[in-house]
Amino acid sequence: MSAVKPTHYGSIKRHKMVTTVIYHILVGLFSLLMLYPLFWMLSSSLKPNTEIFRTVDNLIPETFTTENYVNGWRGFAGLSFSVYFLNSLQVALFASLGAVISSALVAFGLARIRFPGRNIWFVAMIITMMLPGQVMMIPRFVLFNQIGWVGTFLPMTVPYFFGGAFDIFLVMQFIRGIPRDMDEAARIDGCSYYGIFAYIMVPMIIPALVTVGILTFINSWGDFMSSLLYLNTPSRYTVAYALKLFSDSAGTDYGAIFAMSTLSLVPILVIFFFFQRQLVEGISTQGLKG
Repeated sequence: MSAVKPTHYGSIKRHKMVTTVIYHILVGLFSLLMLYPLFWMLSSSLKPNTEIFRTVDNLIPETFTTENYVNGWRGFAGLSFSVYFLNSLQVALFASLGAVISSALVAFGLARIRFPGRNIWFVAMIITMMLPGQVMMIPRFVLFNQIGWVGTFLPMTVPYFFGGAFDIFLVMQFIRGIPRDMDEAARIDGCSYYGIFAYIMVPMIIPALVTVGILTFINSWGDFMSSLLYLNTPSRYTVAYALKLFSDSAGTDYGAIFAMSTLSLVPILVIFFFFQRQLVEGISTQGLKG
């Protein structure tokens, strides 16, 4: 009996090892399949125009060139691409700031403060998640046009300061994982709701807030439809809108288009690289368990 056990355990260990190896190989192959378009775009940005579509399946350029980045950065309509990058950065940062502040305040109020009609407001907020964005597109444009915001960045930033249903719900789920005993202890020590929120709650929900900020930044950075609706001056165009117009004006200069498309991904990759741990914690909504 004692001689059988090691053999049995060794067989189980080998089976787990084989399963793990197969799993990682399949995940790696699937990741390469998903990342192939990005690799192709990066490779095309380093190829001459005559080579881009001649060797579609070859990711290694036969002739390396950085001229595409130089030509693309010159932009169009007398404006370099740095203008569009700065515009997108401004919109994305203000939108992220508004989303973080509003979602934290509203989520704390709904999760921790008892007031009349709280459940009604929560249900109304959840219902807004079911509305397609296209339904609100025309009413929003009419409203912003009447108050004179069309042609500015305000329609693309100010609404985020009034909260988004998904962001609020995500932060609420994180707050609900934090024991209420901490709130009660702070109240005994003389803390008001503002003190509890500022000194106890905010430091503990930073992963959720970082997640909200990153998701909002990514959404605002690549928001083509809002730029198309609200911006009508070339000096205010964002990267997403400028890439579309750049492709129209550049004609067959696909190398420059791919070069600017590659550069447009850099801010997203940098942010994800530095905040990936907080992003994973925020999405998993694992607060303290009481």
